[in-house]
Amino acid sequence: MDIGGLTTVVANSAYINARGSIDGSNPAAARDKKYHSRLKLPHITVCEDLRDTLDLTFDLICVEQPIGKRLFREFLDANQQYHGACRLWKDIEDYDMAEDSERGKKSSKIVQRYLDPSAKHYCPFVSDDIIAKVKIGLEAVGDDLFATVLAKTLDYLREAPYTFYLESMYLKRFLQWKWLEMQPMDADWFLDFRVLGKGGFGEVSACQMKATGKLYACKKLNKKRLKKRKGYEGAMVEKRILERVNSRFIVSLAYAFQTKEELCLVMTIMNGGDLKYHIYLVDENNPGFDEPRACFYIAQIIQGLEHLHQKRIIYRDLKPENVLLDNDGNVRISDLGLAVELKDGKSMTKGYAGTPGYMAPEMLKGEKYDSSVDYFTLGVTLYEFMAAKNPFRNRGEKVEREEMKERMLNRVVAYPENFSESAKSLCEGLLARDINQRMGLKNECCDEIRSHPFFKDINWRKLNDAGKRDIKALQSRAL
Repeated sequence: MDIGGLTTVVANSAYINARGSIDGSNPAAARDKKYHSRLKLPHITVCEDLRDTLDLTFDLICVEQPIGKRLFREFLDANQQYHGACRLWKDIEDYDMAEDSERGKKSSKIVQRYLDPSAKHYCPFVSDDIIAKVKIGLEAVGDDLFATVLAKTLDYLREAPYTFYLESMYLKRFLQWKWLEMQPMDADWFLDFRVLGKGGFGEVSACQMKATGKLYACKKLNKKRLKKRKGYEGAMVEKRILERVNSRFIVSLAYAFQTKEELCLVMTIMNGGDLKYHIYLVDENNPGFDEPRACFYIAQIIQGLEHLHQKRIIYRDLKPENVLLDNDGNVRISDLGLAVELKDGKSMTKGYAGTPGYMAPEMLKGEKYDSSVDYFTLGVTLYEFMAAKNPFRNRGEKVEREEMKERMLNRVVAYPENFSESAKSLCEGLLARDINQRMGLKNECCDEIRSHPFFKDINWRKLNDAGKRDIKALQSRAL
């Protein structure tokens, strides 16, 4: 009997059973009642001290954190004088996510309900000048039609309303949630399933949080290997960075703990595998992606890179192998072990890190660099998506490190016939060896790249809502 094969079958069966359905959408049925009962909010007296240690700035609590935003809105709904501002905030968000065909109707309702002095929920904190500009732009229903109104609304809410919120029971409930979030976890809270992949420092396995029944991917880093190969610092950097980021285009860290032998990072599970697999092995007779599919993936990667760079984090290891696909067809950046955080007051760093064939020229030459190195690797990745090969070597070709360096510094990239003019133009802009000519993060955003003709079919307004809607709705014609 093939015991190894039987073990694999059992592991796969247990994993499929744990998922419960094709998308694992019913985790409640798999909860362990014993562990679930331990997830209780503490008495408020237990967590009152958190008021003095947590960062309670308005934007962090009420805009960036989902639980904080929800509780703040519940506070506003419970106080009649803030109904107008709260509903205006929600309706502007609804407008931003609406289909173009629905925007005209929604924009008119916003003006009637909140910007008309005779309206029940009139918001006097929005000046007449701003209201006049909104009315002029009603017909165009642009993306930024209510941007200034939203800014004024949040400015109003961060004053007296937020001051009263800080003294309310809603803030105390937030502290209770944060206390519960900070409680240590260990391996006993998780049920391990099949191994999803292996790496130099350990392996990644599917696991289930017993108290919630939710599935995750657990990255287990062997302490002995980390020590032997000097990887401990990289593991700590990855954990610290994952704690800082909050983007649906980057894998999220849910829990972290350690055992005697391993450091464990429990993260978003991505059941679709990595994009290297999809490029080369899903259809071996026709490898690579067509342009609409490559465009969609690159657009989501850009959103993830922008988030990292706005937090002064340089990724340094973008490649198809590190981009993972979920059940809904959306992608996330993973494996931040080589990422680096820029020090305060510094705009550049130095150091050799990444994968041969993807590293930017300035890094290969030992020069200082900034986030622009990630846009060079983005260009390499886009090329590989469409050509099913690296731009500096043929598929399956083994190239010595020095030869690869010479090619990346000097070789003119040749583009296959399946590259449209816009695809070629974007690649050339990203693969520019002169960083002053290279496309990338400018003025703290990637608008320069987003406005490129290659992305003409991408609806950037809705891209951040990927996973909640049919991905076909995110593009007007592509896919």
